[in-house]
Amino acid sequence: MYPLRYLPKVAIDRKRVPAHVACVMDGNGRWAARRGLPRTDGHAAGEEALVDTIDGALEIGVRYLTVYAFSTENWKRPRDEVRYLMNFNESLIVRRRDELHEKGVRIRFSGRRDWRVPRRLSRRMDETLELTAGNTTMDFVIAFNYGGRAEIVDAVRELVAKGTDTGKVDERAIRSHMYLPDVPDPDLVIRTSGEFRVSNFLLWQIAYSEMVFTDVLWPDFRREHLFEAVSEYQRRSRRFGKLS
Repeated sequence: MYPLRYLPKVAIDRKRVPAHVACVMDGNGRWAARRGLPRTDGHAAGEEALVDTIDGALEIGVRYLTVYAFSTENWKRPRDEVRYLMNFNESLIVRRRDELHEKGVRIRFSGRRDWRVPRRLSRRMDETLELTAGNTTMDFVIAFNYGGRAEIVDAVRELVAKGTDTGKVDERAIRSHMYLPDVPDPDLVIRTSGEFRVSNFLLWQIAYSEMVFTDVLWPDFRREHLFEAVSEYQRRSRRFGKLS
């Protein structure tokens, strides 16, 4: 864990920090619209929020941080916005990977690498995976071209392709064929912008995750909001279907 740069306004027990935090980064378009700006400006403004959130996660000792960067449904957005997002994600990876590498962050990707992902972006992803593969401070997972239902379908397809006996298809078998089977389920899921839905995000993995919803739009999200969510998480009792 890194030393805290400043004392959080909320109490955090650093011995009970969630190992895995996942974020649905929502509200970029509304942030821009409220300022009379193009939607793409909202996506650009979200970069500062992302970097500060990563640093906050490092400070309190989060081991895995997953962010929802581009969903399988986002291809339905206007072509110009999709093109912008492809270029933006590529440039973001290139701009930030050395900095994160120096901090010991392992950058990983979760989602389909199908024909819709530009080849140049796919190469940048592979370069980043190779560069940061040996880092152990925190795993930063970018869910890109990701859909929870698609992930389950892909896992089942792999089992079928292997000729797995139906009697051996259980939760463990399916789990072992998910995109990143070694990453533990999220303890805490944060969604910004006041929406109360999961939007096809980590459907298998969030069965017993704690959910925190905030009205803050993603470009305005900072580490103190992460700390508030962690503090809320620590006030809850996690029973996993059992009695406390």
